[in-house]
Amino acid sequence: MKFSVNQQDLQQALNYCQGVIEKRSTLPILSNILLEAKNSKLIITATDLDLIFIHQINNVEVLEEGKTTTTSSIMYDIVRKFSSGKKINLTLTDVSKLHLESEKSIFNLNCISASEFPLTDEDFNQNQFSIKSKHFLKLLNKCKFSVSNDETRHYLSGIYLHQNEVEDKNYLTAVATDSHRMSISKIRLEEKIEFDPVILPKKTIFQLCSLLDTYDGEVKISNIKSKIKFELDNSILISKLIDGKFPNYIQVIPKNNQKKLEIDLKLFLDSVDRVASVSLDKKDGVKFNLSKDTLNLSVNNTNSGDGKETLATKFDHELEISFNSRYLIDVASQLDGDKIELFLNDTGSPALIKDPGDFDSIFVVMPMKG
Repeated sequence: MKFSVNQQDLQQALNYCQGVIEKRSTLPILSNILLEAKNSKLIITATDLDLIFIHQINNVEVLEEGKTTTTSSIMYDIVRKFSSGKKINLTLTDVSKLHLESEKSIFNLNCISASEFPLTDEDFNQNQFSIKSKHFLKLLNKCKFSVSNDETRHYLSGIYLHQNEVEDKNYLTAVATDSHRMSISKIRLEEKIEFDPVILPKKTIFQLCSLLDTYDGEVKISNIKSKIKFELDNSILISKLIDGKFPNYIQVIPKNNQKKLEIDLKLFLDSVDRVASVSLDKKDGVKFNLSKDTLNLSVNNTNSGDGKETLATKFDHELEISFNSRYLIDVASQLDGDKIELFLNDTGSPALIKDPGDFDSIFVVMPMKG
């Protein structure tokens, strides 16, 4: 195997691989990436057995076709320290040594034979649909912060992705909840699709977000029983799905929250962020003391002190309610409009949060006691 590749192309591909490969893998081969040079392409594969990432670099000067595997983290560390955009020459000198050369640097890396690399080949093509990358990224970003970290309820530790119909229109809807808060966001589909509901694992979500961040185009999605596949122009991500039943989220959405609080988004976000500074672990509730067109925010921490702010709002009732500041900041940071709308009921009931700039996303936040 002998080929030359551009430093930036290789660095970007290896960077994506870092997110897939487990740092503390018991199998040495899983710390490696598979490199395959053929047909003027370099194909790089990384896996942790639950997630497979395949990236293709085109227009590679392949002098001799072949494949091998080498340690991902070491290769990434070397490649990112080479001069940006320069040519890197790679040669497999014998079965277990990969020779890297760029400018005045020469490295020889240990390899494990490509035949030991675990690859599964599955046919996903029975049902596939496409979606614009920016729309899909928005969907994931609006939900990912609500994903649960609770290991015991594994079915909440991902985003529930499913198709649903509202007033004869088809949507791809994403939902996440950790039972203290919930995010729901949807995108309109041009037509009804063949797609079974799935729960996407957290690691897959973050890997997808980093891929979609730098990509503008179509994403092809297809799933079979326990796996889902995402195809971009030069990358493929195949992931196992979370096995479990996602709770009925519709019944958690508050139906009778009539007290509407409308407030400037930036002022609200900055204000909550400031008063929460007095709480070291951000666990103390932000207390809302609401009267007509006025919101008094306060945080009180027995160890460090207290903070208060007053904001002008549109509100027609009187109410006291407390929220976890982190939850409010997470939601507010993802809104598109310049206002935030909170629909409230009473001190003990969850708040429904809407974004006047995006009718396709809603958020529910439970209040804190006391």
